[in-house]
Amino acid sequence: MSNILNDRRRFTRIHFDAECEVHFTGRAIVMQLVDISFRGALLTCKETLNLSLAEPAELCIYLANDILIKMQVSLSTREHPHYGFVIEEIDIDSMSHLRRLVELNLGDETLLERELEQMILDESQI
Repeated sequence: MSNILNDRRRFTRIHFDAECEVHFTGRAIVMQLVDISFRGALLTCKETLNLSLAEPAELCIYLANDILIKMQVSLSTREHPHYGFVIEEIDIDSMSHLRRLVELNLGDETLLERELEQMILDESQI
């Protein structure tokens, strides 16, 4: 897990405890969200996740009041019990919920705007 914590980040990780599900190859595994950013999420799970690096999956994060953040992800880091996922695609409603979650936890609108600009720059370079 040292690589996960030591690499440079352009997006602030929001520590947030929530139950989530990872869906892949016809299976669903319940996992625990450790942190999330506009670029990805770190999850933990007691059982070993049989998912290859870069393999696609769907991540569903359940928040209070029946709010669901749903996104297409791919596995980027696997150091049991921690699993890092990169967001590949996210719908507009889920992005709105994620933006609000980040906004509430950053507490600084300037940081939020900077991260949104960085996300747009990253997308334009693909």
